[in-house]
Amino acid sequence: MVATGGPVATFSVWDYVVFAGTILGAAGIGLFQAIRSRKDTSSNEFLLGGRQMTAVPVAMSLTASFMSGITVIGTPAEAYRFGAAFWLFGFSYAIMSAITAEIFVPLFYRLGITSTYEYLEMRFSRPIRVIGTSMYIAQTVTTAFIMKFVSDFPVTGLDLWGVLVATGVVCIFYCTLGGLKAVIWTDVLQMVVMLAGFVAVIARGAILQGGLTKIWEDAREGGRLNAFDFDPDPLKRHTFWTIVIGGSIMWTSIYSINQSQVQRYISCKTLTHAKMSLYVNMVGLWVTVSLAVFSGLTMYSIYKYCDPLSNGDIATSDQLLPYLVMDILAAYPGIPGLFVAAAYSGTLSTVSSSINALTAVTMEDFILPVCKNLTEKQINWMNMGLSVFFGALCIGMAGVASVMGSVLQAALSVFGMISGPLLGLYLLGMFFRTSNSIGGLTGMIIGLILTLWVGIGGQIYPATAKKTNPLQVSTVGCNNTVGQNYTRLHWTSPGNVTVQPDGRPALADSWYSLSYLYFAVLGMLTTMVFGLLVSMITGGCKQEKLSSDLFVKKNDLICFSCCNKSKVSDIYEKTETDLPMGLDNSGYIDLEATTKAVTTKM
Repeated sequence: MVATGGPVATFSVWDYVVFAGTILGAAGIGLFQAIRSRKDTSSNEFLLGGRQMTAVPVAMSLTASFMSGITVIGTPAEAYRFGAAFWLFGFSYAIMSAITAEIFVPLFYRLGITSTYEYLEMRFSRPIRVIGTSMYIAQTVTTAFIMKFVSDFPVTGLDLWGVLVATGVVCIFYCTLGGLKAVIWTDVLQMVVMLAGFVAVIARGAILQGGLTKIWEDAREGGRLNAFDFDPDPLKRHTFWTIVIGGSIMWTSIYSINQSQVQRYISCKTLTHAKMSLYVNMVGLWVTVSLAVFSGLTMYSIYKYCDPLSNGDIATSDQLLPYLVMDILAAYPGIPGLFVAAAYSGTLSTVSSSINALTAVTMEDFILPVCKNLTEKQINWMNMGLSVFFGALCIGMAGVASVMGSVLQAALSVFGMISGPLLGLYLLGMFFRTSNSIGGLTGMIIGLILTLWVGIGGQIYPATAKKTNPLQVSTVGCNNTVGQNYTRLHWTSPGNVTVQPDGRPALADSWYSLSYLYFAVLGMLTTMVFGLLVSMITGGCKQEKLSSDLFVKKNDLICFSCCNKSKVSDIYEKTETDLPMGLDNSGYIDLEATTKAVTTKM
């Protein structure tokens, strides 16, 4: 019976049909793109879609990548347990979109780069580029591939390893055959499926509860609508300031320099399309987070008297929404399959984009600078081989993750720890001419040490309930309540109740309790401050004049469609240096010659 606890139904035949249809649809798109682009097998076509993509599909792909399995499953659970404060990320998305579109996109588009980390060599040095790429690979392997989307399958009855293998095979298939175009167009389909899954949950919940107004009223009475907490305390997990300030920097570090995202919008055929893709994506993020949060409020309205987690019906908070789906939608064959397909689609989108991005940075940052005489056919085969390799790695890492429990949360925290220092390094190079390689590397190392220190410390010594602000739940209405005298539960961390270890150090309730949203801010500011200081000490003010194309220009901030065709070749024209062998519209360049050219006095 709905909302009274106990076992729920598992997948029906039609649920399997819908779920399998999603897999076959993704594979079909990859095959179609491979056939469509069979005459053009260049690396530029494979990695960047020939730089001919338009704004809307790229925007939908960016949004689908954001809607990972963790987002589809985790955001509703977040709203159920902690309230609607997650809605405030809408402000963060707007700030992130403006910064990325008006500052980073013009610079990257002007330089015509394929890998984001090419810029680090142009601006600083080859070793810094290698370090930046290595950090990205480590970050991606531990975050994009280790997805806790697998936690919903025990609830539905799906076989864990069957889904893992299916995910890996499908990703390998369409990423290897169709390249970036297949990734983007598959994302478009997956985004539609994900949004349909949220709508199905909300619609059915509204019918059961007597309308959307009743859901909203239940959320208000349960304290789920108290989103605007203006407490400036940086140790509180979610406040207006941690979300708007910390969240803006965190999402900027994702969209502005992360290869998985950058590779999408630099594939656009003009700068105008690249910028528009980010603004359209911003609207998509608003819609997505609104549906996800309202799904969480719907779940609270249904389970306000019988919390499935504290009643023992599920093992982790990540299973809350799948449990709800099987509880309220099992009577409608195919609909539960649609929802799980939505969660699966989010994961599929994230993993596929990661495969394509990892292939790009491996080729551009490690292989091509060393093996400069490869033919287009050899490069194409290597791209396909790398896609297969990273796809296989996806299956292996997800399998390991399925038995590692709480380590998953630590793995996800790695993203904030690494992206902040990297963002600080890019800002140093883009805005400060005095910054040099020694200063940039020193600042990034110090920033990384600090973020790893606070992030790992926070995993070992989780913040107390006073800082995480969990909301009350009840099991008083359950038919099979575990422990009849236990009717209310305060969560102290995501998932099950966290037992605080004895002998907590003094830093546990201060430094280690820093909101995870401030990790990126800490890393960025530390990198910039120490980077500038060390640069000035080591002669940054006396270094040779660098090309203005490597810095943010006034026109970048006020011009929406200018410089559409500017690429690395423009730098050579301004420095009166001959183009290196092999430079063409595809963006392939001799990076050693490029570095020498852009550091020549003008």
